[in-house]
Amino acid sequence: MTIFFWRTICVLAALTLTGQSPALVPLWAGMIIDRSVTIRPGTYRLSASPDLARPAITIRGENITIDFNGAVLAGGPDNVDPDGYAGVGILIEGGRRITIKNAVIRGYKVGILARRSPELHLSHNDLSYNWKPRLYSGVEKESLVDWMSYHQNDKDEWLKQGAAIYLAECDRAEADHNTAVQGQNGLMITRSSGLKIWNNTFQFLSGIGVGLYRTTDSTIMHNRIDWCVRGYSHGFYNRGQDSAGLLMYEQSSRNKVAYNSITHGGDGLFLWAGQSTMDTGQGGSNANLFQLNDFSHAVTNGIEATFSHNRFIGNRVEDCWHGVWGGYSYGSTWEGNLFARNTEGIAIEHGLGNRIVANTFDGDETAIRLWQNPTQDPNWGYPKYRDTRSHGYLLERNRFKNNKTALDVRATTGVEAFSNTFDGVGTRLAGDSVVDLDVVPEVHIIADDELLSKLPGGIDPMIKDDGQRGRARIIVDEWGPYDWKSPKLWPAGRSDENPMRLRVLGPPGRWNLHFIRGATTSVKTGVVPGELVVTPDATSPIGFMVTLDYRGVETISPRGVRIAAGEVHRFTYTRFFAPIDWTVRFYEYGNETDPVQQPAGFAKLVSGPPIKTVTTDRLDYISGRAIEEGVPRDRFAFVAEGATTLPAGDYTLQVISDDGVRVWMDGAMILDEWAPHESKVNRVSIRGGGVRRFKVEYYDVTGFAELRFDIQRK
Repeated sequence: MTIFFWRTICVLAALTLTGQSPALVPLWAGMIIDRSVTIRPGTYRLSASPDLARPAITIRGENITIDFNGAVLAGGPDNVDPDGYAGVGILIEGGRRITIKNAVIRGYKVGILARRSPELHLSHNDLSYNWKPRLYSGVEKESLVDWMSYHQNDKDEWLKQGAAIYLAECDRAEADHNTAVQGQNGLMITRSSGLKIWNNTFQFLSGIGVGLYRTTDSTIMHNRIDWCVRGYSHGFYNRGQDSAGLLMYEQSSRNKVAYNSITHGGDGLFLWAGQSTMDTGQGGSNANLFQLNDFSHAVTNGIEATFSHNRFIGNRVEDCWHGVWGGYSYGSTWEGNLFARNTEGIAIEHGLGNRIVANTFDGDETAIRLWQNPTQDPNWGYPKYRDTRSHGYLLERNRFKNNKTALDVRATTGVEAFSNTFDGVGTRLAGDSVVDLDVVPEVHIIADDELLSKLPGGIDPMIKDDGQRGRARIIVDEWGPYDWKSPKLWPAGRSDENPMRLRVLGPPGRWNLHFIRGATTSVKTGVVPGELVVTPDATSPIGFMVTLDYRGVETISPRGVRIAAGEVHRFTYTRFFAPIDWTVRFYEYGNETDPVQQPAGFAKLVSGPPIKTVTTDRLDYISGRAIEEGVPRDRFAFVAEGATTLPAGDYTLQVISDDGVRVWMDGAMILDEWAPHESKVNRVSIRGGGVRRFKVEYYDVTGFAELRFDIQRK
């Protein structure tokens, strides 16, 4: 560091401490800001500690405004894998009426972390391209590694999952005109009340768009909260893995949610009463109003709202698995909503005293399904304290159009139906419960003064009908949802087909073949969108690379790199698969042959005759049931042995396992994860090619079983 630069920093620090602000202030690592300042534009590469204890910048004080003036605060290099980002960009601790505006913050685990700072105002900040994890679910089959859980946050457990913005105990905070794309989580809020969240864009995130935990009496309006999704492969599986556009957990009550676009999520809305309610039967995430939002194209539930009572007025819910999953909802109202082309429009188990009024169900396979199960989880406290019968529904003035089944009502009593209409419906009423669909009309209408007006200056965030809409448009790769802002090659069917059809996706433009290795293509030039067929060479292993050049409009890469219109944007698809001649021997174990508690007994077991033997060219198992016919669902093991010949080069062995696994290569153990564990990823480097012999021992205890063995070329 030069003497001049050091003196400059000291002078600026002294001016800040004495309240004299220079016209434009630069940033430096460890800087503490406690006065109103305007930041000098530029890119500041400032690291922070991975444990989140030492942020890049700290802000404290009262009644101050920090205008970042477009300055970029970068915690890591551009265009690198985002799972390596760490630390906090800006920490706001114990402040009051602090405003932060016009900042660009990227490359951190948490962009802005604010604690105990009421009346905070965040405006016009860009917090895109921060931390997110690599995903392991593929085109045909998901991985349990990718499942998330946000059920606990009393000790800020959510911080482990990163966030563009994380607010804790920040009553009456306001967030407007902020942007966060291509991370895992957008805006996460805990133990706060009275917030105003409006005109923000939280899109193309692999986890949660906006998350509330013990957050009440807040307004969420006019936001774009789309494409917050993982765990989906169109035509193969729709799991969502607990991703959601809007998450509301654990006593998040009396919030107003209106005029938002919350589409293409794992769930659109995921609302849950909280573990305290499950244990005691008390409280819930109650008395929230959801009005005129678009919750369409969720891969699981457009709206999941359970163990609580809320109002849903005038929302749009199309093209979801369930439009509403409302298990154990009570005293809730669904009025004037549009449900269309869902597998089930509204599905409620063990609901009590709910009103379903003046909704339209258009093209849903089953419009409304109501039922209760013969038994309930004995570990739940909730049914011990609450009435959990399926009882007391009002179904009034609903319009059923082109449904296979309008009403499926089972083990449910006290259903009153008035003035519903049926047009092109296959079955009006199915099930075993008594529902009279032809009684004298009775009218219940919500007063207009209960509905919310648009905010002055509120944007229209809705995706137009001719825009990028539909679950078929959701593509999730190893870094989350594809944003359609850059060209991409993606399988049109299975990723192991030979030949393989590849879709050419992205903004309108043209492409030409730049490079190909290990395969041939059907065509060498084309338009976007388009398709080409790749035929791998007749060799083993299968390994090819296809690189195309795109020219067209301006593009933005998934790491935020812009390429001007007309310039070349180069993009690639690679595939490597080394088949192994596996022989897999399955065993059932008991207490005396337990893999962990009785290693000698287990060794004797697997040296004897198996209950089943199969041959295969890959190890790729995942199931909550039996993974092979004739093999027990739980307490089973297998031993797999096989060999393959690898071309010259270096490789990575990637193993995903749940519960225990050991791997040997050429007689030496290279991986030992024998203690029982949930799904986890292990990687081992393999130096050099040639003939490689592998042995895998694996066991499952109970629940889901997963074992995936992949050799990847470096």
